[in-house]
Amino acid sequence: MKVVGISGTIIGTKTSAVVSLVLDEIKKVDSTVETELLDLKNYQLQFCDGRDPAAYEGDTKKVIDIMNAADVFLFGTPIFNGSLSGPLKNLIDVTPVAALRNKVIGFIATGAIPQHYLVIENQLKPIAGYFRAFVAPSSVYVTRDHFNERQELIDEEVIRRMEHLAKELVHMGKALKF
Repeated sequence: MKVVGISGTIIGTKTSAVVSLVLDEIKKVDSTVETELLDLKNYQLQFCDGRDPAAYEGDTKKVIDIMNAADVFLFGTPIFNGSLSGPLKNLIDVTPVAALRNKVIGFIATGAIPQHYLVIENQLKPIAGYFRAFVAPSSVYVTRDHFNERQELIDEEVIRRMEHLAKELVHMGKALKF
């Protein structure tokens, strides 16, 4: 089983750090699970323009290939202006529907105010529903208050939720493999 964790932003470090921590927890749950961090900072994705996903080249093709090879996804996004990030939405738009259909998806979001956790419920989960993906019941929302001055995650409740999400993703990924 392969889990791809996506840091859906091209700026900042918190989203990537939190996604990486959950990927580490997945390895603790089951060391045989292959994990990969897809940090959008490291790729120059073309904008979705409606063409067949197979027609993309360069970094966009590489990222689509990574998405096609995954069994389970962990989408991470910062919340900007009450919505998911543009780079993550673009990735979703260039990804073939078949890459997400019948796959397990978990969600993490980072934001400034507590109310933005609703982006997971009101925007991200409906997108997964469109793709007919299986959504992990748990999600994790992290604010700057959950980090210390060295940008280390210190909130014990958030850490527990991350551990629980990792367990759900492994369990669901194995149980729902088509």
